[in-house]
Amino acid sequence: MNAPVFIVGAGIGGLTSALALAAAGFKVELFEQSAYLSEVGAGLQLSPNASRVLIALGLEQALADNAFEPEAAEVRHWRSGNLLSRGPLADKARKRWGAAYYHIHRADLQQLLLAAVRDNAKIRLHLNAPCKAVTALQDAVSLTLANGDSHHAPLLIGADGIHSKVRQAVLGDERPSFTGHVAWRFMIPIEQLPADLVPPVAGLWMGPKAHFVHYYVAGQRYVNCAAVVEQSAWQEESWTQRGDKQDLLDSFSGWHPFIQQLLAAADEQHCYRWGLFDRRPSQQWCKGRIALLGDACHPTLPFLAQGAAMAIEDAAVLAQCLSNHAGDHVSGHTDIQAALTAYTKQRQARVARVQNLSRRNGRIYHLTGLPAVARNLALRLGLVNPLKTMDWLYSQ
Repeated sequence: MNAPVFIVGAGIGGLTSALALAAAGFKVELFEQSAYLSEVGAGLQLSPNASRVLIALGLEQALADNAFEPEAAEVRHWRSGNLLSRGPLADKARKRWGAAYYHIHRADLQQLLLAAVRDNAKIRLHLNAPCKAVTALQDAVSLTLANGDSHHAPLLIGADGIHSKVRQAVLGDERPSFTGHVAWRFMIPIEQLPADLVPPVAGLWMGPKAHFVHYYVAGQRYVNCAAVVEQSAWQEESWTQRGDKQDLLDSFSGWHPFIQQLLAAADEQHCYRWGLFDRRPSQQWCKGRIALLGDACHPTLPFLAQGAAMAIEDAAVLAQCLSNHAGDHVSGHTDIQAALTAYTKQRQARVARVQNLSRRNGRIYHLTGLPAVARNLALRLGLVNPLKTMDWLYSQ
């Protein structure tokens, strides 16, 4: 394929896809609606199935310089603080799954991906280029930008998030459904907390109709906090809406003093909340020469910490499928339809399982009464083995 592949959206999935395609020998044009790339202050977890892809793209040192490796994943009781479960990470994660488990600031990840994109001669980045419409043609795809410019490519990838314009071209208009969960997020500079207050772990605290997550990012300079509570209704599907800190405090009244210390340290000007919306697993990932990737295709609830990871996996698999169906260097022909069929086949079942596991975790984390007591007992006695899920998820 001599003509460049188009990618709409320069988030984590789009940037990774550009790098993976370039590594496979394809030219890429990447279109981003923003005039400059900046991410909100939030952390994310890069499990080995995701970090493995980024390491293969030459980003191992950049990750080591910007990320934090937790010692373990811990689950605790919301009020007593009792340890319910502990799974070692760090060196044991590397040995068991062949790659590191990282915590990283979303902005740091985006910037290191962006630096790699700008250093790659096969990739051309267009900023301030909002997508207005995408049209499938017989042997090409037409991309119309907000300024009226029109471009054609043999293949277009939609990596433009949950509000994807490209998704509309593949699946038409459809509204996501509110899950009944509202998430809060905030970052705390480490100097604002007592020394050694926060252990170097991925911490999960489970309570009635709520849970709380904390971990270090930015080389242990910040603690990233995310809290989810149940709520009956929500209007906005945005994660950049500022929330009232008092509402956050009220939602976690009565929780362990450790959680109260983190909440007290939250900057009321930088407490954000957003409603969690969901879409059921789709049977259609591609249409003609248009392919979807990441949240544009399969938004994933955060209860398994796999949203970014699934987009990163998508990018690697799609690039590999296109490479597998590429012709010789003389003809430059790529069997795009065969490649997209293979991409869908390889990704669909795995991603649907991750989406469903994430939904299930959301229910388990928020149990109340006797079901919560049974859950906690099963965790303490080791009757539930999270490693089975981790082995399936992280080893691929």
